Amino acid sequence: MQIRDLTRSEADYFQAVCNFTNDENTLFELRLSDLSLEECAEKMDRSIDSVKQLSRKVNSKIDRER
Repeated sequence: MQIRDLTRSEADYFQAVCNFTNDENTLFELRLSDLSLEECAEKMDRSIDSVKQLSRKVNSKIDRER
């Protein structure tokens, strides 16, 4: 499942239990709005490699809570 496919209640649940850092939470919110990683990197003023690493961390935290 992709982050963009989550319902708002599912997203709220993961935000409550995953202990995202501020950057992870920002990326999570941007991905909920269906932005690509490249678009997220631009909005967050980060390199694409940095955003990819954040994305892996977010996905790992979500996977642990499923």
